[in-house]
Amino acid sequence: MEYSHRLKFKVRDYECDMQGVVNNGIYQHYLEHARHGLLLSKGISFAELTERGIHLVVVRAELDYRQSLKSNDEFVVCSNVEQFSRLRFVFLQDIFRTADQNLILQAKIIGTSINSHGRPCVAKELAQLFSD
Repeated sequence: MEYSHRLKFKVRDYECDMQGVVNNGIYQHYLEHARHGLLLSKGISFAELTERGIHLVVVRAELDYRQSLKSNDEFVVCSNVEQFSRLRFVFLQDIFRTADQNLILQAKIIGTSINSHGRPCVAKELAQLFSD
C-alpha cells in the first residue's frame, strides 16, 4: 500500500509492561502523534484549529494487534487519511517494525470536527484536504 505519511519511532523502556512488550494503550499515542504529523505535512495545524474553536475528535478506533514491539525496537507508523462521509474522516494507519518490516498493528481511526458549541462542522482545511 502507498502511504501519504510515514513517521519513525523508537520504543522507550517505560512504554513496556511487565511482560516486556509495549503496553496496548501506548500504541494509541504513537498513532495520534503520527496523525498530527500527517496533518502538519498537509499544512493543517491541530493547534491552530483548536485556537479557532475547531476541535478534531476521534469517534471510533479499531485496532488490530498483530505482533508486539519491545524496548528499543525501531518502527514506523504509516498513515493515510480519507473522507469517510460529509462530516467524518478516517485515518488508515499501519505500524511496521523497521528491522524485519513485520506488520505490528493496523488501525482505522474515524474522526470528525466539532465547533466550540460541540456541533459537527466541516473545517475548510479538511475540506481542501479531501478535494485534492
